[in-house]
Amino acid sequence: MPSITLALDWTPNTNHTGFYLAAAAGYYEAAGLDVEFLSPMGDDYETTPAKRVATGRSTLAIAPSESAVSYHTHPEYASLVACAAVCRRDTSAIAALAESDIDRPRDLDGKTYASYDARFEEDIVRQLIRNDGGEGDVEITHPPKLGIPNTLLSGDADATWVFMPWEGLEAERKGIDLTPFSLEAYDVPYGYTPVVLAHPDTIADRPDELSTFLAASARGYREAAADPDRGTEALIGAADWEFSSEEFVHESQRRIAEAYLTSEEEWGVMDRERWDAFVSWLTDEGILMDLDGEAIPRGELDVDGLYTTRLLD
Repeated sequence: MPSITLALDWTPNTNHTGFYLAAAAGYYEAAGLDVEFLSPMGDDYETTPAKRVATGRSTLAIAPSESAVSYHTHPEYASLVACAAVCRRDTSAIAALAESDIDRPRDLDGKTYASYDARFEEDIVRQLIRNDGGEGDVEITHPPKLGIPNTLLSGDADATWVFMPWEGLEAERKGIDLTPFSLEAYDVPYGYTPVVLAHPDTIADRPDELSTFLAASARGYREAAADPDRGTEALIGAADWEFSSEEFVHESQRRIAEAYLTSEEEWGVMDRERWDAFVSWLTDEGILMDLDGEAIPRGELDVDGLYTTRLLD
């Protein structure tokens, strides 16, 4: 039976529900696949999911779309390819505590941002601030990745990047009000977050297996969108992780379910226009640079090479 490993971008959560539902319902097994999920807890996030794929330690990874951009501009690794969008709509935001004096992105000037140390992340945040009329003069800290959301809730950082149906809901349930800034609201044409990344060699050598995996996963996401409670039960039952509250997971699932699918109830599909807008914005704002800090001209990055939808057919 062919084996596929999927490196998760975080501890199991409702971004991942469709995968866990597909596993719990036996869709992967019925399709002849042995699927394993790899949590970043395994090495305390020492290795990013994308790097696991780039170095052959995982078949697939969940990561933001800028990881595909990063690996297409990295001289030492293969150009990873996005083969499905986990969510159709971006549910992330840069968030600050509502009790602070940060009411809009420009108020982050002179404040502290807790970074995941992802390539392009900090420059995206700085440009978000500039788009709101600020200077982009924010202090960057790099706490341990899995503890970053807690730095905001504890007041050790003024802002960080969160998923609103998860960390945002967690704060809400603790009675902590957040002020979120969506990137779209401040003219940042952000890409897909997250996506499923694959090594180009795997796409070339194992296209049928990847297509089978994505088809089973799509079924899981469609069913989780149609019946969020069933999706929650599958996630709680199948994930090798103890959730603090089942009701929290149920509410998170209800909030994110509509972000999984297109209006035609398709999962995973991606639009070239969205990829092109994001890459063009990175270029126009001087964010798209190589590892030596040199600007990469727009024409040097092939948008069509960043993603593929042919495995979803």
